[in-house]
Amino acid sequence: MRVPARCLTLLLCLASAHALAAPAPAVVGERHGQTRSASAAVRDAAQHDGLRYTVWYPAAPGAREQPITIGPPDAPLFNVGSAAVDAPIAPGALPTLLLSHGNGGSARMMGWFGIAMARAGYLVIAVDHPGNNGVEPMTLAGSILIWERAEDLKAALAAVQADPQLGAHVDATRLGVAGFSAGGFTALAAAGARVDMAHLLAFCRASPDDGVCQPQLEMPASTLQARIDAAATPALAPYMAQAGDDHRVPGVRAAFLMAPAIVQAFTPAQLRALPQPVSILLGDADVVAPPSTNGEVLAALAPQATLRTLPGVGHYEFLAACTPLGRQRLAALCPPEAPQAAAHAAAIAQALQVFGQALAPVSSTPATR
Repeated sequence: MRVPARCLTLLLCLASAHALAAPAPAVVGERHGQTRSASAAVRDAAQHDGLRYTVWYPAAPGAREQPITIGPPDAPLFNVGSAAVDAPIAPGALPTLLLSHGNGGSARMMGWFGIAMARAGYLVIAVDHPGNNGVEPMTLAGSILIWERAEDLKAALAAVQADPQLGAHVDATRLGVAGFSAGGFTALAAAGARVDMAHLLAFCRASPDDGVCQPQLEMPASTLQARIDAAATPALAPYMAQAGDDHRVPGVRAAFLMAPAIVQAFTPAQLRALPQPVSILLGDADVVAPPSTNGEVLAALAPQATLRTLPGVGHYEFLAACTPLGRQRLAALCPPEAPQAAAHAAAIAQALQVFGQALAPVSSTPATR
């Protein structure tokens, strides 16, 4: 459904009321880890096979949070939030979310969302997708082998499950996936939709001016078609052949997508076959991943899709909160008047709703006679 401006204000008020009625928010812990990914070396600029991940979770009482920023410590460009690094985790098994960043983003850039969900009682696992993150150089393979992003989430989940401090707290029977922009594509692949690159190419040939088909801010030198043509090499051929494989993460029960991109990489049949609830949040001013060819297409096809559209919100409002210096230096990512706080609040409220319903514990109470 489309949310007019007056209803957006109501939505935020309802979210605030829910927060006041809920238990006291948890202190959030943060841990970093690394595992291996089969395709990381071909995507990473330095040919490393490591996959970095970040975990946010409710921390044990007594943990002290510290501010988290992105950029030089004395001149940060983004405020992420706050967390207690390496704090002990609170007891109990936790509903678990896998989180995927956008093209050229990072786990930390999505920390505003991960921390908020951890504060509400979730264990959140985010990754830095090799060759497609803002921490290291972007690569052609990282831009084109997009289905490997779902494999990154799968590998990070397995690593956290094997972690001696965190593993016992992962409730894989209550598993959700969330993503922003290209991370929304990742969420769909993780939920079981199979990629069809021929469908994406046909779309871009018919609609070359679409935001997804045009050069991206993070890789401004070439169109999607040009990048795919350049990826037709013997070294990448074995990986390109795996595009249409099943890349699902077993057990995903719901997906939440913020400004999803590259939706045309899935055929209508694949989107119609998604069995899970898919909750979509868009901004009607998004020209990077136009709603009419991405989120609205998904909403019309996925059987259990719900859609909210925020007036006046663009694409990059779903990044971490820009500092005044960030707005000064990064005008393309941090427009001066962007309603970023409202977009964040709406995203958190909507995610809490869909995951609260879909990942609720399954009752084990015996039936009465």
